[in-house]
Amino acid sequence: MLARIEGGQWEVRDRSSPDDRALLCIADGRGLIQLRHQGQACRSFIVEDTPRRVTVHYACAGEGYGQTTVRFETSRVVRLDAQGIAGGLPFAFSADARRIGECERPKPRPRHSIAKRHRAR
Repeated sequence: MLARIEGGQWEVRDRSSPDDRALLCIADGRGLIQLRHQGQACRSFIVEDTPRRVTVHYACAGEGYGQTTVRFETSRVVRLDAQGIAGGLPFAFSADARRIGECERPKPRPRHSIAKRHRAR
């Protein structure tokens, strides 16, 4: 089911606090699983996988663990329920996530080109 979720820029809003939101750039639905353990190398296994819902449990050595359920609404709208331990403290949240567009690319840095210096002479 996670492969059906489109990659791109996603807005995740906590259902208990709609003003609490995060923007994420994900390649596919797997990027929505470890929201409290982003970028960490964690072992995971699928607890449930149906056409409309997937539940994944994951453990991050020394960093905690979590379990996330993703409920598929469309390829651009999902519901998330997650709980676990992060940074030694428990967490639990429910959120709505929607794709809002393509990932923004970082703005290019000004280049200091040798070619520019030669033209100035």
